[in-house]
Amino acid sequence: MSNHKDLQKLTVSGLLISLGIIYGDIGTSPLYVFKAIVGTQHISETLILGGVSCIFWTLTLQTTLKYVVITLRADNKGEGGIFSLFSLVRRRAKWLIVPAVVGGCALLADGIITPPISVSAAIEGLEAYYPHLHTVPIVISILVALFIIQQFGTSLVGKAFGPMMFVWFTMMGVLGILFIVQMPMVIKALNPYYAYLILSTNPNAFIILGAVFLCTTGAEALYSDLGHCGRRNIQISWIYVKTSLVLNYLGQAVWLLQHNGTVLNLDLHNPFYAIMPPWFLLYGIGIATMATIIASQALISGSFTLIAEAVRLNLWPKVRINYPTEQKGQLYVPSVNWLLCAGCVGVVLLFRHSDHMEAAYGLSITVAMLMTTILVSNFLRRKKMPTYIIVTFLVVYLFIEGAFLTGNLVKFVHGGWFTLSVGFVLFTIMWTWHTARKIRNRYVKFIEIDDYFSIINELSEDESVPKYASQLVYLTSANFNSEIESKIIYSILQKQPKRADVYWLVHVDVVDEPYKKEYEVDFLVPNKLIRVDFKLGFRVEQQINLLFRKVVEDLVKKGEVDITSTYKSLNKHKIVGDFRFVVIEKVLSRSHNLSLYESFIMGFYLYLKKVSLSEERGFGLDLSFVTVEKVPLMLTPPDAVEIQRVN
Repeated sequence: MSNHKDLQKLTVSGLLISLGIIYGDIGTSPLYVFKAIVGTQHISETLILGGVSCIFWTLTLQTTLKYVVITLRADNKGEGGIFSLFSLVRRRAKWLIVPAVVGGCALLADGIITPPISVSAAIEGLEAYYPHLHTVPIVISILVALFIIQQFGTSLVGKAFGPMMFVWFTMMGVLGILFIVQMPMVIKALNPYYAYLILSTNPNAFIILGAVFLCTTGAEALYSDLGHCGRRNIQISWIYVKTSLVLNYLGQAVWLLQHNGTVLNLDLHNPFYAIMPPWFLLYGIGIATMATIIASQALISGSFTLIAEAVRLNLWPKVRINYPTEQKGQLYVPSVNWLLCAGCVGVVLLFRHSDHMEAAYGLSITVAMLMTTILVSNFLRRKKMPTYIIVTFLVVYLFIEGAFLTGNLVKFVHGGWFTLSVGFVLFTIMWTWHTARKIRNRYVKFIEIDDYFSIINELSEDESVPKYASQLVYLTSANFNSEIESKIIYSILQKQPKRADVYWLVHVDVVDEPYKKEYEVDFLVPNKLIRVDFKLGFRVEQQINLLFRKVVEDLVKKGEVDITSTYKSLNKHKIVGDFRFVVIEKVLSRSHNLSLYESFIMGFYLYLKKVSLSEERGFGLDLSFVTVEKVPLMLTPPDAVEIQRVN
């Protein structure tokens, strides 16, 4: 745990790491925000000052107040992110699963559009030099390379991220100042009056709001990466980041005001690159490209963490998760990596230019932010905050994010449909996995285990039954140690009686603390029937094989169990008996007890189960010691079947 404590300290390296990991998305937004606000409108003082004012107040209210000040307090033993937040509040109400799943899916959908738009916007700076340059192949090769290196772990690259992003933010701040000194009056744009003016008078107010929102899209990532950097480091480094961003936006505003009355040629003039001295442009494009790659990297890592948590919270099919480095929280999910890769390449081919991607961008992330607002307000209730504070928080942020959502809905036809469709597909998968589990659990029958103590004891001693294994291990979902699934008893006593020296029941409970690792042992029948309960955090890898072995070793050391083989020839040489795991798979038997909706859910669930990792692989069991038994999940009890006998 020392690792966690160190993170919470304010250190120079902590500040650098947070610069490198967290601010990629927010930090690269100056590349396209102003371009999106101005669009094809004539440049006017109201438009530019109003635009800067909207950006400044969005960064202040949305990013600083909501995320940096309030949401970062909702940490789950130092971890952040929408699923960590859900783990904190899920006991409050059943329906909170909906905002958690919707928010998680929206964040994943955002991971498909952020890398293409950032990298495209950076590379398009080259068009000032080479007007006929085809940027699409360059962008695709950068993105594909980025996805290929994921499997090697990112701790190496991570060390270089901080200093690179420090250079990026400093460059933006300096470039901004060089233009602000040419027209200091631009600072008056920080007055909220100008934001009010543009939103109340401009006929395109909603379109402008949708564009302004792009300046805060990375705020969710800031909360998700809480565990990597610690709250203090994020809060202090944000001061520097926000200052650099605001200076850069003000500098871009000055350049735009110098071109008052004209219309931007979007292909040639991106205000971000326009404020660079000509001799610096190539360096600037190089630094921008590095910054966008770092931003994309942070998003991809975030998607891996999100999926790994979803798997453990039973919201996503079991998938292979690799741990490329020793670093805590460093993981790699191959299936998600290649899906994201395909999605990103698809986005580049579909939209081709960053201007068109802006249309698709922002819609899904507003949805994620609204969901976080709902969960945070529940967290504040749990913390016994005064009602007026919670109501104010909810009203203010539902209003702000509602306005942004409306502004972004305008984008639906121009490309917003793309991220929403991706989000919807992800939602269908998560919802199906969650609901099917509930339907299955409805038909799992639990029985009192102590009714079977004597017969299990007798079976174990009955030499007329061939021995199945010395140590027989079943995974059980019974939460109480007085109960057991009837399927397990059926498997031991009826479906080929299984004689063993010792029967083990293993139960895994995923708890709300991220990194908890504890176990309890209950000797139901001494030396015959033993139950082991694991309590594992939702960020702990569930390697039941290794954990169970460790538990058995501990029990043997303490003399609480004897696992020496009882075969005479092996016993005298003190050879350890064999272990066998039995995984019971419940198969849906043909039956019409389900409603149309439930039948659809179960059908889709069975398909997902086919393409996902099996239970035994998901729990990291050694396949050479596993028997999988398929047991029908009876939906129609035999009493309900009517049939008549005739002579």
